[in-house]
Formats: sequence, C-alpha cells, structure tokens
Amino acid sequence: MASPVSIDSAKPLCHEADMSALLQFKSSFIVTAEASRGPLAYPKTESWVLGNVNNGTSSNCCLWDGVQCEEITGCVIALDLSSSFLYGSINSTSSLFRLVHLQRINLANNHFNYSRIPTEFGLFSGSTHLNLSFSGFSGPIPLEISKLSRLVSLDLCSNVYPNSTGLLQLQGQGFTSLVENLTLLEDLFLEYVNISSLVPERLANLYSLRTLRLAQTGLYGEFPAGVFQLPKLEIIGLSFNNITGHLPKFNSTSPLRILDLAVTKFSGELPVSLGDLSSLIYLRLNSYGCNFSGSIPNSIGNLQSLKYLDIAGCQFSGSIPSSFSNLSELMYLDVEMNSFRAQTLDSLSWLWKLTKLTTLGLPLINLQGEIPSSIGNLSQLVTLSLIGNELKGQIPPQLMNLTQLSKLFLRTNQLSGHIPNGLMNMTQLTVLDLCTNKLEGPIPATISQLQNLQVLRLIGNNLIGTLDFDTFLPLKNLVVIQLSMNKLSLITRDGTNSRLPQLQALGLAGCNLTEFPSFLKNQEVMDWLDLSNNKISGEIPNWVWNMSVNNLEFMNLSYNFLTGFDRRPAVLPWKYLVTLDLTSNLLEGHVPIPQPWIRSYLVSNNKLTGNFSASICNLSSLVILDLSFNFLGGELPQCLGNISNSLLLLNLQSNRFHGTVPQFHAIGMQLRMISLAENHFQGKLPRSLTNCPDLQFINFGINQFNDTFPSWLESLPELRVLILRANQFHGSIGKPSSNPAFQKLRIIDLSHNSFSGELPRDYFRSWKEMKVVNTTLGKLSYMNQSLQVANYLEYTYFGNYEYSMTIITKSLELYYPKISEDIKAMDFSWNMFEGEIPDTIGELKELHLLNLSSNFLTGQIPTSLGNLGALESLDLSQNRLSGEIPQELLRLNFLAVLDVSYNNLTGPIPRGQQFNTFPKSAYEGNEGLCGDVISRRCGGLDTEPAGKTGTSGKEQGSDSWYELDWKIVVIGYGGGLVVGVLIGSVFISDEHGWFAAVIVRVQEHRRRRRKSRKRRLNRRN
Repeated sequence: MASPVSIDSAKPLCHEADMSALLQFKSSFIVTAEASRGPLAYPKTESWVLGNVNNGTSSNCCLWDGVQCEEITGCVIALDLSSSFLYGSINSTSSLFRLVHLQRINLANNHFNYSRIPTEFGLFSGSTHLNLSFSGFSGPIPLEISKLSRLVSLDLCSNVYPNSTGLLQLQGQGFTSLVENLTLLEDLFLEYVNISSLVPERLANLYSLRTLRLAQTGLYGEFPAGVFQLPKLEIIGLSFNNITGHLPKFNSTSPLRILDLAVTKFSGELPVSLGDLSSLIYLRLNSYGCNFSGSIPNSIGNLQSLKYLDIAGCQFSGSIPSSFSNLSELMYLDVEMNSFRAQTLDSLSWLWKLTKLTTLGLPLINLQGEIPSSIGNLSQLVTLSLIGNELKGQIPPQLMNLTQLSKLFLRTNQLSGHIPNGLMNMTQLTVLDLCTNKLEGPIPATISQLQNLQVLRLIGNNLIGTLDFDTFLPLKNLVVIQLSMNKLSLITRDGTNSRLPQLQALGLAGCNLTEFPSFLKNQEVMDWLDLSNNKISGEIPNWVWNMSVNNLEFMNLSYNFLTGFDRRPAVLPWKYLVTLDLTSNLLEGHVPIPQPWIRSYLVSNNKLTGNFSASICNLSSLVILDLSFNFLGGELPQCLGNISNSLLLLNLQSNRFHGTVPQFHAIGMQLRMISLAENHFQGKLPRSLTNCPDLQFINFGINQFNDTFPSWLESLPELRVLILRANQFHGSIGKPSSNPAFQKLRIIDLSHNSFSGELPRDYFRSWKEMKVVNTTLGKLSYMNQSLQVANYLEYTYFGNYEYSMTIITKSLELYYPKISEDIKAMDFSWNMFEGEIPDTIGELKELHLLNLSSNFLTGQIPTSLGNLGALESLDLSQNRLSGEIPQELLRLNFLAVLDVSYNNLTGPIPRGQQFNTFPKSAYEGNEGLCGDVISRRCGGLDTEPAGKTGTSGKEQGSDSWYELDWKIVVIGYGGGLVVGVLIGSVFISDEHGWFAAVIVRVQEHRRRRRKSRKRRLNRRN
C-alpha cells in the first residue's frame, strides 16, 4: 500500500495513487459555467491542487471538495462532483476507473458531451450509490450497471427537455435485468430514459424501494398493482407513459407521500382507502384521455397533509366532495375538465375555506351562475382559472382583494359589463385573459398601471372605442397583446414604433385595420402574428419580409384584400415559420413558396395562377396544404405522392388541374382529408389511398374520373365522408367484400354518374354509423383537424381546419363551411339505378338526407322509410315508383323537404304533420295522386280552385318549399329540438358574427364560379 503524502489529524490520509487518478480526471475536462445549471453549482475541482501552506491548500486529497475517504484505510470511497461545471467526455480509459474502492459516485448536472456511459462503471462492484443524471450522457445504458448488486440508489435521469425523447436508452431486457438483479434498491430514478418496454412484474418485489421515478420512459402495458403496496414506498412517479392499470386498496400504514400518474391510462374508480394515506402531500392524476370513472370518494378529505391535488381531465362524475374543506394545507387545486354535474360557483362553500391556496383551476366543469364575492377570501391566490364554464354577470369587485394574483384566466364564459377599473390595482398581474365573453365598453386606459403585465388577451368580446397603442408604452414587460374580434379602432403613432416593447405575439384580427401597423417594422422577436379579418388592401409591403425573420412561427393574414407582394423573394424569408394563412384575399400570380419546414400552409380563395410548383414537394414537414379555390392548372407532379409523411390534409379543390392523380407512396402516410373536387382530373382513383388508414374525408366530386365503384376503400377504418359526385363512374356497386364495410361512413354522394344495377342493400346493412341514434342532442361538434401552433406562458393556441362540402337538394346548392359530426347523408341521384328501393334502407335511422331522384327505380315506396326518424330531406323524384305514398312517412317529424314528383304514384297524399307544409310541386307529375294540396279530390271530385285552399300563390310555385321549410327548421330550433342538423348548418354563425361574414365572402367567391360549373355539368349530362 502506498505511503501517505501528508499528515492531518482531522482527516484520513490520502493515497498517492488515488490523488494521481483524481488529478488526471480533473485535467481531462474543461471547467465552464455553461456545463451546469442552478444556483448551487460551482467548480469543485478548483480545490484539487498540490498542497501549499501559503495559500491554505492541502495535498491530502481527502480534504478536497467532493472527495470522501475511508477513515481507517484512507481510500477514496465517495466522489461528489455534481454541478461542478465539468465539460468533456468520459471514456473507458478514464482515470476515474482506477478509484476501485468507490462506493458513492455523483457526477450529476455536468456536461459529458453526449458520450456513452462506459461499461467500466460495472467495475465498481462495491458501489451503493450511482448518480449520472442530467449530465449529457447518450446512447444505451450498459448492462454492466445492472450487475452492481449492492446498489441502493441509482439515478440515470436523462438531461432532456420535457416531452422529448431521452438521450439515454435502456434497451431490450435491460429494465427487466436491472429490476431482477438490484434487489436492494431503495431509490430508482430513470426519468426521461428511453426504456420502451413492458413493465416487469418483478418490480413489485423490490421491498426496500422508497422512491420510484419512471416519468416519460416509454413504458407500456399493465402496471403491477403490487408496487403501490410496497411497505416502504414514499414516492412514485409514472407520468407520461402508455401504461394501464388501477389503484388497489392502500394499506393504512403506507408512508406514501407523492403519487404522480399524470398522462397515463389508469382506469377504474379511486379506492376509498386513498384517504388512509395520511402522509400524502402530492397527488397528481392529471391525465387527459384517462379512463377513471365514478365519483371522487369523500375520504380524500382525510388527507389533511395534502398540499398539491391535480385531477384535471380524469372524467370523474358527480360533484366535488364537500370534504375537500378539510384539506386545510392545500396550496394547489386543479379539477379541470371533469364531468361534474352543473352547479353554481357560489354553492362550493367549502372552497372559500382553503385560504392557503395559491393555484385554483376550475376550468370546464359545468359551473354556472355568477362569480361570488366569497372569492375574495382566497387572498393567497397567485393563479386563478375559471375557463370554459357558463359564468354570467359582472366581474365582482371582491376579485380585487386578490392582491397576490399573477395569472387570471376567465376566458370562454358569458361575463358581461365593463372591465373593472379596479383590476388595474392588481399590480402583480402578469397574465390577464378575458377572451370570449360578453364584456363591453372601452379598454380602461389605466391598464398602463399593470407594470408587471406580460400577457393581455381580450379576444372575442364586445369592446368598443378607440385604443391608442401609446397606452402600452409603459408596460415594459408586455410580450403578448391579443385584441382580436372586438369593435375597436386602433391608433398607432410614428413615435410608437421604437418605444413599444418587443412583442412575442400580437392578435389584431377583426379590428378594422386598413393597413399593416407601422410599429411592426421594429419588431424583431415576434413569433405569432394574427391580422386576419381586417380591411388591409393592396400589396404586402416590402418591409414585412424583414420583420422578425429569425423568430416568426405563425402568421395569419387571411380574409383581407391583399392583392400581391411588393418585391416578393423567391422563397419566403422567415426561418422558423410553421403556419402561414393567406386564405381569402385577392392574391395574384404564382404560389409563394415558404421554407421547407412549414407545417400549415393555407392560400385558398385567391386568384393565384400557374402550375403546381414542384418546389412544394420539398415541404417535407407539411401537415396542412390548402391551395383550393384558385386558378392553378397543369398536371400534378409525381413528387406530390411523396410530399410528406406528416401530411394530414390536402385540399386542391376548385382549380384547373388535369391529368391523373399521383399515387401516394410515402411510408407511414397519415393523410386524413383529401379534396380534389372541381378540377379536370381523369383516369382512375389512386389505389394507393388504401395506404392511408387514417383517411376520414375524400372528395373527388366534379371531375372526369372514369372508374367503377371504389369498393377497395371499404376497409378504411376511419372513413366518414365519400364524395364522388359528377364524374364518369359506372357499373354496379355490388356487394361488400369485407365485414364491416365503410363502418364509419356518414356521408356518401355518388350523384351525377352512371352507376347501374340495383341499390346496394348489403352495403346499407353494414353502414353502422348511419344507424347509431344520437344521444347528445344539442352538443354540436364538427369535423376538423386541430393543429398546435404555439405556446405562450401556459396557454396553447390551436388552429382548427374545418372540413367543408357542398350538397345539392331540390336544385339548391348548400355550402357547408363546417360539417357537423351528426350529419348522415346519402345522395345516389342522377344515375341509372333500377329495381326496388330495398327495405334495408329503413335501418339507417340516423339518416338526415336521402336523395334517390333521377334514376329508374320501380316498385313502391317502402314503408320502412317511416323508421328514418332523423330524416330532414327526402327526394325520390323522377323515377318509376308506383303505389301510394306510405302513411308511415307521417312519423318523420323532422322532414323539411319532400319531393316525389314525376313518378307513377297513386292514391291520397298523407295529411297532417309535416305533410301539411309541402308545396304542390313536390307531387306534380303523378296523375294518380289526389289531395287538397294539388287541388284534386280523392274519389274523382275536384277540390276548390287554386287560391281558395288557404295556400298563397307564392307557396304553390316550384321554389316555394324554400320559404316554408326554413320556417319549419327555425320553429324546430326554437322548440329545443335539434332540427336542421343538415339543412340548417349552412346558416351556422359564431357568437361574434365574424364567421357569418366569412361565409358571405366565401359564398360570393363561389357564386362567381357557379355558372361555369353548371355549364360543365350540362355538357356531361
């Protein structure tokens, strides 16, 4: 054994070999503050120098920072270099591995330059503690570590940002081996390590375990319930994994203090025994999409040590237990988005007793009534969120008692009145979000007093008046201003340009702007800009290309009157732009090309010309591409089929493209919506669409496709809409080759083709979605695709791309800018179908529109049509149907449109219910029909002359159904019924009125094209 190099009465003697190894280890790194984070970090190895009496240093390495020696032998047994500013690599020849007596090793919070963890760590067979967390290691964790059988603490947490893939991987059976061999473990930290395996059952055998942290490791499968019952377990963190399981009965002696199951797939009810965990201080079940059920047990009120409770998105029912009033230590409470029964906020009397609360989240839990004055009791609140409820009335003055409040979220309620001036006394506010309410009056000028304000969101209210942007000059911390969809007039002065704070987000949609605000010239860090729905006209000025070139991620200039680009660059300059929306302007020329990483690119409803640029194929990150309603032409390049694995929506509708459609060859294609309607495409449909299992919406209508019925699409499990209208499809539809076939189909339009043979009765049997009775009356939702755009201070923005379509009924073209999820429609008109209408069509009880007109159908109208209780429009005209109109059709209470004209029907027209409203034109061309509405008495006697039947001449005209039927639809809505789901959808508008204006503008655009489309249809027919 080496002789000591110094003598110290207080410390053991350091061995020369150990000292040499330590000095060599030190010299292999650069010491830089950038390698470690946190206020406690400092360069520990600076004390590692040979002794010098004059400067107080020692040659006894046992006295060096982070070094511990064994008291008798002097061997180095512990090394703590955590947060020591070390930068460099550790390889297999490192002198570290010469310290063979090491038992405790801590190298956390350094930067080892993404080097791999050497297998030589397995040489420390006597080690009990190993901590390599957050130190820039990468690659696989060596299996040799699982052989360190004396380990009681292992921390390999990977140094990554949350929600990203870990740099370290525990591959194959590595996790199982680790659990099987390290039976003495007390603390196991593997957060952010990429494990990606099933959870081994033997995890429940680690009886000494106190801490288990496995957040975001890619674990899946069922989690063993026995782990929760380990006798010494104090901390368990499993968040952000794809694991299932349930919570078992807990032991009353359990020392559990922290339980984190956020964003997992645990299910079942919370056990009553949860209330026996007397040591529990932290409970997080936040798990949007989880399957918890039932009510929250009252026993949670027994957790009197609890400080943090998050049950957001857990689908609990019933109500929040009043026993929560016993949680006197609670500082954080979030019960967002649960299915609690409706109740007033004032009824939660227990809430106002939790006076230590600093965070209170009550979004989307069906709260009603007004915000009570009692809210002023929660004087310690820092964050308050009441988002997405039905709260009414004014913002109470007692809210101003919350002097510590930093973040206030009241958006998406029905709050009215003015913005209280008293809010401006809450000087700690950093976020003020009052979006989507009914607030009125001006924005208080005293808003300039909120010196700490960072985020101001007032979107979608009824605010009026003139707002001088100089008001914001004193707010030096302001980074987000969103005032869209109000009735404001904005004033910006030349001096504002340079003095306004550098903004990250600006929303001025619908603010009556006529030009680009000049202060944008000086904005360099802005990454979110929305100037949509204004009156900005002319060319986009050249200086816009220099605005926030290195930061802009989202820009929306849609629904303006922009005509072009002032000296447009060949490629748009923004280096990080992921969303660009130029929809509904007057842009001319070629399609502007963004950077390759664009994700959402919308330039529909403009006047763009030229061919489809092959450069668009280089946009390899595209999620949404919408070039619809322009004047683009030529053939689509073959590269379009390989455009992007991430592409979800492709809309090229209403252009002048021709030729065949390229095959989609991208591996892992995620396409959900494709619309190539209203072009000149020819040939066959691309069979490669079967490679897109996520497809929900297909619209190839009004082209020149020449093909048979695409039964090969029937296996697509998510297909909801199939529109093939006005092409040259032919032949019989036949029988399905799979079961189920088109199992989620809700809308099918095969009209204006040459299909023949009998109607496909066997397909009708398999269309399950048209049979499902809607049980959520009044809760309309729409087919769309959500796209995350940006994140600002705990608030995520989404862009919703709405699916749209056109349906023709009674020669009226109805445009749907949004498609309700409830719509069920079938249009087989203008084909050559023959034979009888099958009874099986009566099984489609949720059908809203049925159009079988202009075919060669024979036989009687089946009585089973009376089972179609949701039907709003029925068109059987211009066929060869015979017999009487079934009296069973009187059961169709929602029927607003009926046409059975030009058939061979006989007998009396049913009387009563909706049939009393249908005009004469609905029955003409049937000489054998009789009844008052057509002035022909049954039994051969004429009725009174026209004009004396109580029906006006206008109502008898061929178009009179339009006026009458819309009255019926309106009456249906007024009575609380969901009538007009299909026909009424065309008149949907949002609560702010701007959406209606959008529809008008789109409809004007479509009217300009309608004549040319009709001419094209006439030529084909």
